[in-house]
Amino acid sequence: LAQKYDPQKEAELRTWIENVTGKQIGPDFQKGLKDGVILCELMNKLQPNSVRKINHSAQNWHQLENLSNFIKAMASYGMNPVDLFEANDLFESGNLTQVQVSLLALAGMAKTKGLQSKVDIGVKYSEKQQRNFDEAKMKAGQCVIGLQMGTNKCASQSGMTAYGTRRHLYDPKNQILPPMDHSTISLQMG
Repeated sequence: LAQKYDPQKEAELRTWIENVTGKQIGPDFQKGLKDGVILCELMNKLQPNSVRKINHSAQNWHQLENLSNFIKAMASYGMNPVDLFEANDLFESGNLTQVQVSLLALAGMAKTKGLQSKVDIGVKYSEKQQRNFDEAKMKAGQCVIGLQMGTNKCASQSGMTAYGTRRHLYDPKNQILPPMDHSTISLQMG
């Protein structure tokens, strides 16, 4: 997992987070985000009052509480549960790749919701396209054979035999005689 971590994406995330929050992360990306303060402020910029209490304490459990509040705020912001990281992924440097993926997904969600940023980061999510067809259009569609189904043009049942009918491996019309015994294997049998 550590090999999938992209330093280029880290630089883009750093610029994006600093741009949105107005705060500096510092030289070490993981240590700058570890206490969760900047991340909580980021969520409050994206969705006001999504993190009500931000702990500025140096105690571990306060920092973990900040990270948990940030993750809950991401979920309420509309993030997919598979895109979220766990607090220990960042706090103990357990899975920084997942943290990076989560923050990129958050940037994409913010872009989808209309956040304008100097940094173009994240993939904009597609919007649902609802289509309403009238009854006549729906009935007309039932008569169409889709191209994925193949075609029924030029098809016939000639040459097909009924289930259970024997297929002869010799043809009496072509002067090919049947095998004399069962030990003879014709060319048609392989």
